[in-house]
Amino acid sequence: MLIRNARLVAVTEAVPGLLDVRLDGGRVVEVGPSLSGDETSYDAAGRWLVPGLWDQHVHLGQWALASARLDLGPARSSAEAVALVRARLEEWPDLPVIGWGHRPTAWPDNPTVSDLDVIGTDLPIVLIAGDGHHGWLNTIALHALALPIRDSVVSEAEWFMAYGRLASVLGQDGTGPDAYRRSMEAAAAQGVVGLVDLEFSGGVADWAARWAGGADLLRIRHACYADGLDDVLARGLCSGDPLADDPRLTMGPLKIISDGSLNTRTAWCCEPYAEKAVPGFEEGQPNQSPDELRALLARAAAGGLEVAVHAIGDRAVTEALAAFEDTGARGGIEHVQLTTRDDVRRMARLGVRASVQPAHLLDDRDVTERLWPGRAERCFPLRWMLDDGVDVVLGSDAPVSPLDPWLAIASAVHRSGDDREPWHPEQSITAREALAASTDGWGTVAVGHPADLVLLDADPLDGESDGEHARRLRSFADHVVGTWVAGEAAYARP
Repeated sequence: MLIRNARLVAVTEAVPGLLDVRLDGGRVVEVGPSLSGDETSYDAAGRWLVPGLWDQHVHLGQWALASARLDLGPARSSAEAVALVRARLEEWPDLPVIGWGHRPTAWPDNPTVSDLDVIGTDLPIVLIAGDGHHGWLNTIALHALALPIRDSVVSEAEWFMAYGRLASVLGQDGTGPDAYRRSMEAAAAQGVVGLVDLEFSGGVADWAARWAGGADLLRIRHACYADGLDDVLARGLCSGDPLADDPRLTMGPLKIISDGSLNTRTAWCCEPYAEKAVPGFEEGQPNQSPDELRALLARAAAGGLEVAVHAIGDRAVTEALAAFEDTGARGGIEHVQLTTRDDVRRMARLGVRASVQPAHLLDDRDVTERLWPGRAERCFPLRWMLDDGVDVVLGSDAPVSPLDPWLAIASAVHRSGDDREPWHPEQSITAREALAASTDGWGTVAVGHPADLVLLDADPLDGESDGEHARRLRSFADHVVGTWVAGEAAYARP
């Protein structure tokens, strides 16, 4: 295929003029003006060509379910959330309720099982917190998921394990290959060509079956967790190895959740939370001992797997880096929400990647000021990371934030989602830097690149990396004209 008359977005270097780009065998094989050839051609008509975008942190099964979920984001108390559940049951009285998005940190009360039980339904109710770190269930759902009866929410490791059993309560609707395919199509329409899938449940065999069932539109890197590590090692799979005999579906990292989250006050910090700390764990808490964390990294490294360590609190980041240094494991830290300048420099020295979800700062800005007072200048420190030479990649953590690379880019540039001034603008990065962190390491389109490309009808770098530029970037999906993955069309604007 030959894409004619394209302008190249200057992700890393400017290449002026109209150029033709030849694709063959899933790669870019030639770039130049007025290339000759009789293969199928596409006239870009002066539009802008950029490497395809990647979301480096997605829970794809949960995102596929999101459209069927009850939106609990507007709830400001347990009573308001219960009222939304009642309304959903009145509308669909024969269906279990699965909700998403409540953030009870700022509520005047804590959600309880009895709040949901008083609704009086014999259907399961499963409400997932906006940060994904706890489930608020009624007693019927606790029974269905074989969980001990309690009046509190199900949180952290217990919840992550239970999540994989949700299909037993809710059925497979919304999680089959068709639902995954629809989610991929929506992502391709935004210019996304690849996803790192960090879903809590499922393994290599599940992804191979899903791929064979038609969920094969984008590139996927499938991550495993500790409970699936034995299976991956027994198969002899290393990070980057193809699954299902297709190079677009590959083995990703071992994912380790080393601490909790800000909103549940379980992210592991060097200093106590200012309010509502978990009794006995005023600084949050780790999910593994140092020895357990090192043992996981060492097994992954010996088996040829990269590691993706979830670490939100600054103490968790410090311990994760120590484990990387002691074991020689390769990979990155997910989130890096709170850290220190010294640990940023240590990341650069060790070659540990930072996988950051900038849209989280829009949701966590006010909560951070309350729970981590005096620490906000060290949150989402993208400027420090790039200045110190850390390899930064961006993602969404969908469905915690929308699977929208342009929102992530805009948030990294301006650090505000409303009319307020940017939150600690000294940690902002430029649109060029944010775009480069969203293209999986590929710069300006060139020979040797994968034929994973996006055509835009405007230049995303046309602006001053200010509030106005960020406002345009948030809606830049509207400028996507076409998306190609391995040289095959994944999206074409009607």
